[in-house]
Amino acid sequence: MSHRSRFFHAGVLITVAVVLSGCGAMSAQNPGDGLSPINGIANETDDHVILFGADVVAYFTDSRYVQGLPEHRSEYEGVDFYFSSAENKAQFDANPLAYIPQYGGYCANGIVFGIPWGGNAEDFLVHDDKLYIFGGQTSKQAFLLDLDSNLALSSKYWEEEVKGNNSFWQRAKRLIFRVPHYQSGEEQAAAVEAAGQAQQ
Repeated sequence: MSHRSRFFHAGVLITVAVVLSGCGAMSAQNPGDGLSPINGIANETDDHVILFGADVVAYFTDSRYVQGLPEHRSEYEGVDFYFSSAENKAQFDANPLAYIPQYGGYCANGIVFGIPWGGNAEDFLVHDDKLYIFGGQTSKQAFLLDLDSNLALSSKYWEEEVKGNNSFWQRAKRLIFRVPHYQSGEEQAAAVEAAGQAQQ
């Protein structure tokens, strides 16, 4: 893509961002407090529900995705967390930082490329007592191909670019001005398939 074409696309995305700046999804993902941005939604009662209301404690205690309930709710730094039980809520309240998903609950593999998007509550990894969310099984498998390097890259881009910034602007920027190691979904799927064949 030429520089002129890139700037044209950037201009289009900026225009779209201005139009969408008041939309619910953008507002839900950018609470503006310490945990911003987050992979969040808004509902009738709460503006910034992280991970579609998944119980973040259950990933550690049950090793699986469990949907939380609004009646077991906590708020931490402007973000709403739902839990499946009063016990899990109490566990979170005693030490929130132990349970909050890394990178705002966005796909950890996307953050490797500086892109805050995706993240399914069902696709996760608990590693070194930290919770990582992924946009699907292929995304998780691609991340695991070089876990240490990808953890270093995702932490770097989160701290240097994504954390505290608007998710939409960051996403638009890094979809146009891609990181040097960028890989498309198709390229990552091919790498995962090749790694699987090599192990056979």
